[in-house]
Amino acid sequence: MKLNSNFIVHQTDKDTVIVPTASAAFSGVVKGNKTLGSIVKLLQNDVTEETIIAEMKKIFDAPEGMIERDVRNAIGELRKIGAIEE
Repeated sequence: MKLNSNFIVHQTDKDTVIVPTASAAFSGVVKGNKTLGSIVKLLQNDVTEETIIAEMKKIFDAPEGMIERDVRNAIGELRKIGAIEE
């Protein structure tokens, strides 16, 4: 899976903003934190959910279950708006 090219990502030090292009079915803006930014960065290339979880464990010092839950939730939400290509 990877990020759909119909979505543009803008990152600052604290926030991640995902904006659809006119070609996307979703209309709105997604605002997230540094965690979402790290996930989206990994989605720039074709990657598996398991790889994202493993990379997030290297980046963030958090309980394993929390990282897995956060990654799955973020990916689920991105799927709902069509931001992920399978």
